[in-house]
Amino acid sequence: MPHGSAPPAVIDVLDAKVHFGAVKALDGVTMSIRPGESVGLVGHNGAGKSTIVNVINGGLTAHSGSIFCGGQPIERYGITAARAAGIRCVFQELSLCPNLTVIENTRVMHRALQGWGWRRRAAAIISSTLNEMFPGNTISPDATVGDLSIAERQMVEIATAFSTISQANPVKLVILDEPTSSLDAKLASQLLTYVRKFVAQGGSILLISHILSEILSSTDRIIVMKDGKVVAEKPSEDFNHHSLVAAMGSVVRGRDAVSRRNLNADDKPVLTASPRKGKGLALNAFRGELIGLAGLGGHGQTELLLDLYLSKTSSWLKQPRPDVTFVAGDRSLNGVFPLWSIMKNLTIANLGDLSRRGIVSDEKEGALSANWKERIEIRTKDMSNRILSLSGGNQQKVLFARALATAAPAVLMDDPMRGVDIGTKQEVYAIIRSEAEKGRTFVWYSTEMDEVTLCDRVYVFSEGVIVRELVGDEITEKNILAASFMGAAA
Repeated sequence: MPHGSAPPAVIDVLDAKVHFGAVKALDGVTMSIRPGESVGLVGHNGAGKSTIVNVINGGLTAHSGSIFCGGQPIERYGITAARAAGIRCVFQELSLCPNLTVIENTRVMHRALQGWGWRRRAAAIISSTLNEMFPGNTISPDATVGDLSIAERQMVEIATAFSTISQANPVKLVILDEPTSSLDAKLASQLLTYVRKFVAQGGSILLISHILSEILSSTDRIIVMKDGKVVAEKPSEDFNHHSLVAAMGSVVRGRDAVSRRNLNADDKPVLTASPRKGKGLALNAFRGELIGLAGLGGHGQTELLLDLYLSKTSSWLKQPRPDVTFVAGDRSLNGVFPLWSIMKNLTIANLGDLSRRGIVSDEKEGALSANWKERIEIRTKDMSNRILSLSGGNQQKVLFARALATAAPAVLMDDPMRGVDIGTKQEVYAIIRSEAEKGRTFVWYSTEMDEVTLCDRVYVFSEGVIVRELVGDEITEKNILAASFMGAAA
């Protein structure tokens, strides 16, 4: 443990090793986070980021190695010790209780809220933090979390982590694991502005994000992990986008020029939606098109996707080969079957093609899952492992494979790239474009501008309705942002 005139680190992890069977999740990781410092942590899915986060937040005990908090060695380090050291964590998979209110979730996270009037104190604390972090939000502390949008749930979880309940135990380090994955550009900007303020006041941040621009602009130092090891560590200013990708060990192509589909005059739409609320524009999606849904989060994009899905589906018993398939963005709520294997999660949408006389063929099911394991690079040695054995990004790959493995001519995607690394994103983009060239239609809601601008046509939402349609060269960040703030058409 190094000493010097500088204040001790909030946390030091020395030579941490964690293994799950033969898999080395951490292979001798050393990491230090100092007061008043924002540290970026990057690496592809399965690099060990989630494991080191769980070691730091006390949720997982390393099989070997040492941990120091404030310069003092901690022999029995766990969740209690981490909380006592002022360490908080915002998980990529939201951990709020959906059946409880915002106030009650605040109490769950902060047990010091006790005694007479704790609800009033909790309401004041969480409301104050939400308003400071996300000015203009309309979240009520009395709202049931399950009734909130995924963006609002993420805002509540972030605000809960930054809330200070007692001056005797201030927040010193907040670990943010993909914190903007469910937030639109405005909310993400508000969060990162608050993060910079928190660090300037002496707080510490460990930021994990696959959006490399966030890492480069919002951190002082960047740590790169690969295969359970730290493979690079230096000041953020010494990295750029390409050198950071290279350090992660993946060759990522520069962005290709977008080759967009041109419609013929006699083309007929395969998916349609009337103007929302009787206002704005209708949506038409044609064969082989990649349609983007843009605008600020929570302005009706997901609702439109669900309406399109319901308009084209019926019981799978009557229609084993559906006209449309769906890739959910909130995988924990709407995506994975947590008690099933990876293979079963992948093949569930294909039972019609895998069955004969109502009996699923084990051989066909195994072949289908093996094909997509290789094609989309699902990181597991055995597809019969439980789905929750995978990292969040690899779980999302399974949901992609589930949808793309079907014969459905139309694919609806609800911000599906949350928590997926940049290399995998480009592989999925290539698969999507290849499938579109074969005639498949995609309707894609994304909070990431780079993804929206890959589309052939973009419908921009505001106040629950489509306010603008952008085609071809009109699809620019400037035009999308301008339309996002137009307000609903009369």
